[in-house]
Amino acid sequence: MKREFLEEKNEIRRKIRSLRVIIPENEKKVAANEVFSRLEKTAAFMLAERIMMYHSLPDELNTHDFLSKWSGKKRFYLPRVNGVDLEILPYHESRLELGSFHIEEPTGSDVADPSEIELVIVPAVAYDRKGRRLGRGKGFYDRFLKTTKATKIGVGYEFQLFDEIPSEPHDVGMDMVITQKTTIVIKKN
Repeated sequence: MKREFLEEKNEIRRKIRSLRVIIPENEKKVAANEVFSRLEKTAAFMLAERIMMYHSLPDELNTHDFLSKWSGKKRFYLPRVNGVDLEILPYHESRLELGSFHIEEPTGSDVADPSEIELVIVPAVAYDRKGRRLGRGKGFYDRFLKTTKATKIGVGYEFQLFDEIPSEPHDVGMDMVITQKTTIVIKKN
């Protein structure tokens, strides 16, 4: 059962990876603009002062323009890999360097307390309509998300949204998922 479960997750990862590489640059830009326009209209974003974002990789929904647009109005934080965990530091465009997994990460020693964060914008390989997320498989975000009570919003392309994806008890769900065509608010029990 565990092997089938892992194979299913890896098949979703392969499918999404193959779809991400064929998106034309102009469509990537349009999708990012639409997703972040939707995000800007949420109460969670409007009310949050301290927001954890991610600094996108080329195959992810681009966050760079959004960070530039809002960095003077909101306090953004970015993750940095530290061993098997993520720590978060304030975002300053001039304080980024290539870190783990070839991701630009913040430099410095001013690590923030996760309890200070009000909103986390979470990348993923895939999401489902119940707010479950499938990451790249290392568990960094799941470990981090357990340390914060912040609202968690997953963002991605429409093709990253599935009716259902496999999940495990340690997976941390989203409060909302936003794609360029869909906004799903997850009802918690």
